[in-house]
Amino acid sequence: MPHKMRSPAFPPRRPSAILRYLVPAFLLVTLFYYLRPAQYDSLSATSSSSSVSQQSHSNSGNTLLGAQTRPDPNQANGQLRQQSPSGKTGEVPIDYTAKQQHEANQPALAQQEPISDADDASSSGGSGSNKYTAGNHPIDGLIATAEKQWQDTIADESHSLAEAAAAYRRKRGRHPPPGFDQWYKFAESHNAVMVEAFWDQIYHDLEPFWALPAQEIRKGAWEYEMTINVRSGVASAGSDWFWTQIWLSLIQTIQHLLPDMDIALNAMDEPRLVVPWENMNEYMNKASASRSMVPAKDAVNTYEKLAPPGQGPEKDLQLPAKDWEGTKPYWKVVQRGCSPDSAARKAETMTDFDHTPAFTSAFSEAHMHKGFVANYTLSTNVCHQPDLQGLNGMFIEPLTVSATKTLFPMFGGSKLSVNNEILLPAPMYWNEEERFTGGGDTGVAWPLKYDGVVWRGVATGGKNRADNWRAFQRHRFVAMNNATKIARAEDWTEIPANFELPSSATYDLAAQKPVSPGAPKTKLANWVGSWSDVAFVDLMCEQEEEGGQCSYTSPHFAVQEGIKLADQFNWKYLPDIDGNSFSGRYLGFLRSTSLPIKATVYREWHDSRLLAWKHFVPMDNRFSDWFGIMEYFLGYEGMSGGHSAGGTSSQPDQQDGKDKRPGHDAAAEKIASEGKAWAEKVLRREDMQIYVLRLLLEYARVSDERREKMGWVGDLI
Repeated sequence: MPHKMRSPAFPPRRPSAILRYLVPAFLLVTLFYYLRPAQYDSLSATSSSSSVSQQSHSNSGNTLLGAQTRPDPNQANGQLRQQSPSGKTGEVPIDYTAKQQHEANQPALAQQEPISDADDASSSGGSGSNKYTAGNHPIDGLIATAEKQWQDTIADESHSLAEAAAAYRRKRGRHPPPGFDQWYKFAESHNAVMVEAFWDQIYHDLEPFWALPAQEIRKGAWEYEMTINVRSGVASAGSDWFWTQIWLSLIQTIQHLLPDMDIALNAMDEPRLVVPWENMNEYMNKASASRSMVPAKDAVNTYEKLAPPGQGPEKDLQLPAKDWEGTKPYWKVVQRGCSPDSAARKAETMTDFDHTPAFTSAFSEAHMHKGFVANYTLSTNVCHQPDLQGLNGMFIEPLTVSATKTLFPMFGGSKLSVNNEILLPAPMYWNEEERFTGGGDTGVAWPLKYDGVVWRGVATGGKNRADNWRAFQRHRFVAMNNATKIARAEDWTEIPANFELPSSATYDLAAQKPVSPGAPKTKLANWVGSWSDVAFVDLMCEQEEEGGQCSYTSPHFAVQEGIKLADQFNWKYLPDIDGNSFSGRYLGFLRSTSLPIKATVYREWHDSRLLAWKHFVPMDNRFSDWFGIMEYFLGYEGMSGGHSAGGTSSQPDQQDGKDKRPGHDAAAEKIASEGKAWAEKVLRREDMQIYVLRLLLEYARVSDERREKMGWVGDLI
């Protein structure tokens, strides 16, 4: 008797099996409905989560839009389901009891208002019916709420130096740094949009350093192996490493406005600082206690002159050892940056990745609303999402691992929520290489674009091997856009090696309705094949093989020719997926006339000035919402004229007329055009200069032994 494949992602095919599942399921749902606490009946209006790490400082910026914060009903006495013998991790409920005093120490970020069930209420129609009627799809509410928050944010714009200084004091609890008037003049001369919240990342990054002695900060910087040094208004570097030279070229454009300082640089793709949460919490409490504003008459408005690196009074200071470590999997390093009460700290560390990954939707509930990302900032925080340790190559085997628990002022281009680097604009953003930006070409007008998705990339994400590639994010995304793979999953001839089909209960996709009543075959493969052009250009095999082949991934992926980035802008939809670290194409995507769809676990300098569902479309890092996002924008007209998995036209079926879904092309065009227009206002090279100038003024102050009394008070005297 042939073996019948079964997977939790697929429904049982025989009526008897269905009954065996439905009866207990009905009883469990009934019990949960009557026993659940009343407070879970409404959506939370805040972004609190016990898994928020000290290093993330705040997850409320960008955007709680009614995200659900319900604990998992399967939790039993607070215990976690541990790793199974096969290496898969079961559902680990989120614990919402952790200390969060560090959040109170942070400047409050704008909160997006929750979406109530009434705002996008919908029927739960059965097979052949549309779960969402016109105007009340969850994404409709997310877009509307984003628009409202954006209007509230822009209303806080300052239009004079005095207004900007007052906004600073209200939000930061200190006087602006010396040189603030020159910073404002520089920003104003370059037509900067002056909203105080747009510089929040600076204060998230620098706040813990107020707890370190100034001499320790200075020596920790100049003794590092790769630095930029500023003395008497001239910036220089002893390293010719290309990233150092690019950052140097940026800083040299503002060097005449900078005080003396030394800047330590991370030249690796991967971030390196993960201070234990407990230590960071102490730093943040100490920094918060130091926050004050001295009387204007006592304020010091100058920076001290520094001796050459290695010759200052701190030269004999004994610094804490950095003890660089190469711990693998990297998730073991990540865990210490999360709260002791977080799911990441409580969950067992995975060691076996040679299997189909486990996808646990319970971990995403804190940042999702009815299956779609509602709090983008929180979605990038890994501390409440321990299943991501088996869904992203960074957490398994990065290209390089060299991490420390010691806090010192290292600057870098991106970081995880648990990392402690100080963010600069990434080198490829300032350098504007054509392969990352498109060379100034932004694509044809929206009506002339291909009505579909394009993605080309290398199979990066870390060191993929025969026993771990199934856990890598780019491999998963490419596989789940392969119509042949989807078709085999739909007709039960092959269980997906590294992805799962979307939940029909959550997304109710028209393409997942049966071809005919009672038939198991659905139309997802044909539908995806009609609009998706996603492929690798290089498999990045562990050992280079002849003809670009890879013994363990070639059976799953066909390498395709690359497409120049400028030509990719001729498609409407551009998914952006993490590689070895953040994706360097994101700024090019935002500046294009196409719509970026962003999934990431990384933070960047510009995050405080971009808003999900207003300037780009956010996607969960499991990619479970991918098909739901695309159905919302593309709609579904039935497959009578679409492409099948084999490249031929599929035949019409009797259900197509019932399953049509309207697209939202105008909404997609609006987000794309507003994202482009906004990027051209706040993500220019001039904006990078303005950001870095303010960052370095603040950094110079926190490195000065007189910092408690330092401040610009020209508007108060």
